[in-house]
Amino acid sequence: MHRLTWQVSASLLIAVGCMAQTPAPTQALTWQETQERFRSNNSNLLAGQVSIEEARAQEITAFLRPNPDITFGWDQLTPFSGNPYRPVSQSYLYWSFSYLHEREHKRELRLASAKGATAIAGSAQADLERNLLFSLRDAFVRVLQAKAVVAVALDGLAYYDKVLAINKDRFNGGAIAHVDFQRLELQRLQYLSDLQTAQVNLRTAKIDLLQLMQDRSPVDQFDVTGDFDYVEPTVTAEELRTTALQTRPDLKEAQQTVDKAKTDYKLAVADGSTDPTYGFDAAHQPTPLNTYVGFSVTIPLRVFDKNQGEKLRTQLDVGRSQKLLTATETAALHDVDSAYATLASTLSLLRPYKDKYLTEAEEIRSTIRFSYEHGAASLIDFLDAQNEYRTTRLSYLNLVGAYFSAANQVNFAVGREVIR
Repeated sequence: MHRLTWQVSASLLIAVGCMAQTPAPTQALTWQETQERFRSNNSNLLAGQVSIEEARAQEITAFLRPNPDITFGWDQLTPFSGNPYRPVSQSYLYWSFSYLHEREHKRELRLASAKGATAIAGSAQADLERNLLFSLRDAFVRVLQAKAVVAVALDGLAYYDKVLAINKDRFNGGAIAHVDFQRLELQRLQYLSDLQTAQVNLRTAKIDLLQLMQDRSPVDQFDVTGDFDYVEPTVTAEELRTTALQTRPDLKEAQQTVDKAKTDYKLAVADGSTDPTYGFDAAHQPTPLNTYVGFSVTIPLRVFDKNQGEKLRTQLDVGRSQKLLTATETAALHDVDSAYATLASTLSLLRPYKDKYLTEAEEIRSTIRFSYEHGAASLIDFLDAQNEYRTTRLSYLNLVGAYFSAANQVNFAVGREVIR
């Protein structure tokens, strides 16, 4: 009985150990899930969000009112007078209250300037995300492309192994020479080499994507999923140009910079105006009995305008910001036109592959294989047909990858995802 119990316990321990060593199942992330994980993990984006909160905190400071001043005093003490035994007989207590009144809407303009800075920080954050998502999408596509190449390499190797099996039977039956069968076996090395290279490229692409996501998941337990084939885009170049002018965050940032510069100029003009200080004071003198109150207004004399330099600087900054806005608009339209031209060029190469070349390569391979197995074609013709088919498939996958890269460039130029 003890021996049976020990055996059962040992079996359970072994089973638990095997389960612990079994890797967790791979979770394939979609593009949407990849973006969500990227946004939650990327330190640059998280730090940029803190910058927005810091700018928003500055709005509180900008809208603060001036603090009033209050003064308490004890005056007319006479310790060195003719009657040193009564030094406080003529003294009295007094207090005063004063408040600086800001004219020309200075507080409101400071708040508007601070809100402009917050808006600029938000647009800068959106532009940072646009740039990082461009790199993320490029890495995501490279993983999909590497997976497609691995699938093609596996399919080609499986197909060629079937061919080898058939030709081995032919060789055993004396239908082909030994040297021809050896050449067929040597050709299999090319398929194995393609598969190994594709697997290494896939692993490298996954590592690059994980680095961008700042995800520490093991490479063997990480995967992505998505369609790796092109779809004819329905947007035109003019629509892309219009969308870019409306949505690109760097354009918004440039426009917001112009608006803030105009606000800062108004604030500089307002700061040049004089602000009166209103005061109220009261005192009580017991001997002789006397109590009084008083009011005062203090107005600075603007003999010299000490804000002329700031007015000029902010006025010049408005012109500079407007010129930068024009330059940014021109660059955005150039980016859209250039990306769309690359996309159109890639599509012109892709269409005949999908409509014609892939089917022809498949037909040629099948025809030459049938002819070779029936003695109507040479070994060289058969190997050439195999290489042409493999090259055509790989060229198509590379073009699809180029299409996704061009579509990613279009999305980057426009400022949002318009081509999936």
